[in-house]
Amino acid sequence: MTDDRPEGFDLARLLAERGAERYELHTRHLNHQLPRMLHTIGFDKVYERAEGAHFWDAEGNDYLDMLAGFGVMGLGRHHPVVRKALHDVLDASLADLTRFDCQPLPGLLAEKLLAHSPHLDRVFFGNSGTEAVETALKFARYATGRPRVLYCAHAFHGLTTGSLSVNGENGFRDGFAPLLPDTAIALGDLDALRRELKRGDVAALVVEPIQGKGVHAAPPGFLHEAQELLHRHKALLIADEVQTGLGRTGDFYAYQHEEGVEPDLVCVAKALSGGYVPVGATLGKDWIFRRVYSSMDRVLVHSASFGSNAQAMAAGLAVLAVMEDEGTVGHARRTGDLLRERLTALVGRYELLHEVRGRGLMIGIEFGRPSSLKLRSRWTMLQAARKGLFAQMVVVPLLQKHRILTQVSGDHLEVIKLIPPLVVDEADVGRFVTAFTEVMDDAHGGGGLMWDFGRTLVKQAVANR
Repeated sequence: MTDDRPEGFDLARLLAERGAERYELHTRHLNHQLPRMLHTIGFDKVYERAEGAHFWDAEGNDYLDMLAGFGVMGLGRHHPVVRKALHDVLDASLADLTRFDCQPLPGLLAEKLLAHSPHLDRVFFGNSGTEAVETALKFARYATGRPRVLYCAHAFHGLTTGSLSVNGENGFRDGFAPLLPDTAIALGDLDALRRELKRGDVAALVVEPIQGKGVHAAPPGFLHEAQELLHRHKALLIADEVQTGLGRTGDFYAYQHEEGVEPDLVCVAKALSGGYVPVGATLGKDWIFRRVYSSMDRVLVHSASFGSNAQAMAAGLAVLAVMEDEGTVGHARRTGDLLRERLTALVGRYELLHEVRGRGLMIGIEFGRPSSLKLRSRWTMLQAARKGLFAQMVVVPLLQKHRILTQVSGDHLEVIKLIPPLVVDEADVGRFVTAFTEVMDDAHGGGGLMWDFGRTLVKQAVANR
């Protein structure tokens, strides 16, 4: 048999020869703190392959993914339909990104997205969630002629300069000023929103219907009332659905949980990529787009060099087709309800476990101060060193002992966030609940290894001050 591969670059050979250097290469050439952090908490694994909601290491051990690449892997890894779509678009040798033609795939993907958002009319395609937010900020400011954007405390909308201006976490903002004119309000605080709107300079409020940090949902009625207030003052509502969109919360968009909410601009990304080709999209009302692109002279006033590329558009179309064919949104709702119910049943069993909240497959597990003296003294030790260490103590044995990947929901938070691929099934739910129960049993029984690791985290936190 002849090998038809072209001579020269051989990716498989390169990975075979250099793949073992992965952590060293990151230390030398990329963010050197990432491998340091992974080594410290024992997350320095070597994953060899992945499929669906699972990865496998070199020894063939199976790991359950409850993180989904921060929500990117909505359909899990390597869905066959998305893979085939990408092979097909590469094999088609399309005349892509000529910049001076209109290819069919962007129009088809926009049409599909807008079918899920019938009150919206047009789409701009970029390459990421933060670009989708940047687009919404620019469009809102231009369309209204106003400079200031409101956001909610503890929000996360991205890390580029514009989106950072509406990021509610000081740890991300510190040292990067000056940013855009902005003001934070508490999620759900309608009185604060009224006060700010009276100043007459507000272009928009940007809000995550469920905040990723801490997994806090907007209070019932807040989005609808905020929308009415904003429109009364000729300002816009921007829904950031970068993580919550495309079925994550049991509806196509999280804002659809509240009747009558119709944002002026909606940002999506992450899961639209199928986990392969980065893509972000900003959906909006016709009048906003017509105001931004008001003449042929302004045809390129907002654009992206790789926006609407054929590979990204093909991946997005394949993702939406799979979601329709496989009933992904309904599956996420049912599976999420099952997982949340089983975890909520544990709240009365463990004094360290305070609350389970969320919607669909976006779930927050919050820990808090225990009542018994022995556990309270240990909790106090951790809190004195750094808030969030107990949640990290739970995350680590879930991976090390039970081979389940999770994350702490934000810096200085005692909350674990579960955002698994939307394809997780009842067996995966059972596996997670069983493992979580065992970890909590260890924590409440004074399990030596777990609290020993806690002391290690305390030393590390003190050393980093």
